[in-house]
Amino acid sequence: MSPFLIYGATGYTGRLCAEHAVSRGLRPVLAGRSASAVRELAEGLGLEWRAFGLDDPRALRDGIRDMKAVLHAAGPFSATALPMAQACLAAATHYIDITGEIDVFEALATRTDEAAAARIMLLPGAGFDVVPSDCLAVHTAARLPGATRLRLSIGGFQGMSRGTAKTMLEGVAYGTRSRRGGRIVELAQTPRATADFGHGPRPTIGLGWGDVATAWSSTGVPEIDVFFQASPALSRAAAMPRLLKRLLATGISQRWLKHGIERRLPAGPTPEQRAHSQCLFLAEAWDARGRRVASRMRSPEGYTLTAATAVEIARRAATGDAPTGYQTPATAYGADFILSFDGIERVDL
Repeated sequence: MSPFLIYGATGYTGRLCAEHAVSRGLRPVLAGRSASAVRELAEGLGLEWRAFGLDDPRALRDGIRDMKAVLHAAGPFSATALPMAQACLAAATHYIDITGEIDVFEALATRTDEAAAARIMLLPGAGFDVVPSDCLAVHTAARLPGATRLRLSIGGFQGMSRGTAKTMLEGVAYGTRSRRGGRIVELAQTPRATADFGHGPRPTIGLGWGDVATAWSSTGVPEIDVFFQASPALSRAAAMPRLLKRLLATGISQRWLKHGIERRLPAGPTPEQRAHSQCLFLAEAWDARGRRVASRMRSPEGYTLTAATAVEIARRAATGDAPTGYQTPATAYGADFILSFDGIERVDL
């Protein structure tokens, strides 16, 4: 089959993607900055490998030039997405990543005409954020034509990799970002609500999650909020004064806190933890007359799901199944794309 490359393959999620690809009989090329680390992983899996950094545009273009698609798994994507996307545009290579960062989605959306001209797809958010929620948002909004408001609630998410923790840390300077009138805004107060994931109402807290960007592209609904099931840590973060958030967002604080993440956090959830976890989603849509529809979904644990969805999207893109321009998972492959994966249950309420 046509080859694709996994960049950042030695990171926690990149390794899961590589292992999942091999389990499916796929033969991606593995790549990253460290030759020794990539070689060790690739040789253990019986795969080809390459080593190059993202700070050398020529080496980056040469590294991906003969690839049909790149699955980019090296975050934080605020620093890495645009260099890789630019290289993919130059090499006419489909770009897929696993970001959940609003600003990355918004930046890549502005490159849609360039991507169409290069006859490639730019599809960020090919993992847990935002494949399941994007597909559920489109499914739910389609049940209420003319919907003006969309709320996505996510529960059951437990544990994160160091990369995810660093990405979330970078967003500490922001308040909760939502979409109002089709525009992304920062809310003065962190909103709180409840969501029934199937076992009664649970408290939730507003979070500036990637769907604030992608659900707009996928559905056109002008008012979008994302909530997470409340946890002690999330509740403490929501209650943090804005001035303290700004101080934690300074360069010195970010470097110190990221160093602490490297020292104190495990690489990510263990296989046992992933096997015994699941994620829950509730999508609700309202129209101008106050009519409401809702749909629930259950999925495997987030990193497990990311490996499955990201590899499948890369596989499809590498074989030519890739609409050109900027895409979300649901605009590229439809609201029912998520149903093609094991462990997915969707119910209309």
